[in-house]
Amino acid sequence: MLDIKFIRDNVDFVKKATKDKGFDEAIVDKLLVVDAKRRKLIGQTEELRAERNKLSQEGKPHVAEVVRGKEIKNELKDLEEDLKNVEIEFEELIHQVPNPSSTNTPVGKDEKENVEIKKWGEIRKFDFSVKDHLEIGKNLGIIDFETGAKVTGTQFYFLYGDGARLELALTMYALDKLQQKGFLPVITPDLAKSRYYLGTGYAPRGKEAQTYTLENEDLGLIATAEVTLAGKHADEIIPEDKLPLKYVGYSHCFRQEAGAYGKYSKGLYRVHQFSKVEMFVYCTPSDSEKIHLELLAIEEEIYQELGIPYRVLDMCSGDLGAMAVRKFDVEAWMPGRNDYGEITSTSNCTDYQARNLNIKYKKKDGTNEYLHMLNGTAIVMTRVPIAILENFQNEDGSVNIPEVLQKWMGKEKITKN
Repeated sequence: MLDIKFIRDNVDFVKKATKDKGFDEAIVDKLLVVDAKRRKLIGQTEELRAERNKLSQEGKPHVAEVVRGKEIKNELKDLEEDLKNVEIEFEELIHQVPNPSSTNTPVGKDEKENVEIKKWGEIRKFDFSVKDHLEIGKNLGIIDFETGAKVTGTQFYFLYGDGARLELALTMYALDKLQQKGFLPVITPDLAKSRYYLGTGYAPRGKEAQTYTLENEDLGLIATAEVTLAGKHADEIIPEDKLPLKYVGYSHCFRQEAGAYGKYSKGLYRVHQFSKVEMFVYCTPSDSEKIHLELLAIEEEIYQELGIPYRVLDMCSGDLGAMAVRKFDVEAWMPGRNDYGEITSTSNCTDYQARNLNIKYKKKDGTNEYLHMLNGTAIVMTRVPIAILENFQNEDGSVNIPEVLQKWMGKEKITKN
């Protein structure tokens, strides 16, 4: 969330930033009305408490003071109840005001206005009929959506043999690389309390619902290790000399994926459960822009080493969501669709999530300030296999394994077994 004082002092800026992100700017006016009511109630409550304290310090009370004391008690009870209700409304509204975009972020309404800033790799020209990853995986006997649907439901799947080994090879490759770059590998829980999935922006209800929640429990299945890695330091004050803190988390991820997503959602591209290696960084405000570019550079290094052609998009304001001030998407070339498809992204959320989760750092001058939090996906174990199976397919149905993965796979090709 944003600092309410910042909103009060920069109303026009916040309203424009809210509109640029595709949110209803009227929410800012509603918030300020409730904020004024809240501040008035706080003032009235404090005045009554001060009067009550003064009466209690004056020794044996007179009859009139006893009567006034009872009046204060009743008035406080009503005011505190009103304040409690207003505080709830205030919290709901302030969490609906998005983090303003960076001045470097292109202004646009939706994904059609994202800006391509880079392409890498040569798109392969096939001299045979190209298959998509579903046909390749089925022919090789490594991907099975039919059994997934039988056992669990649609958009779940089984991996067999080299399909399973490919996921584990990608995981070990990513963890090794990130550990060498100073990230601490972490395996997080797959469940988190609502404070943490809401605090990082994953809503359990509504049109864009993603979180599976547990009935009668304050728990939800995480959509990404970002949730648990962000929650790790909630309510803490981290010494400045300990920053940046760099984690690389491995977790299973669960997403309802509510809504329709078009013709390219079939197969592994959009499923309800998958595994992911996620980078997460806590840092000082002065370092966050630089670290954001470092996360993007790591993502690019990964896909260059895998040999997958890709492009980088600078996401426009309307496609950022509430949390991020700037976000880059990396899209891999996917021959099965004859187009690019998103495989990873990296976001700078500045202090927005830190305010939600009360995470600060102690500056060298002894004062405390909210720190900045960034995330970036190293490898998603569904979309990257799509790119590998489709880009490195052979006419005989086999698939070449990227050289950097061969030591974990123990072979150079995936063939039907």
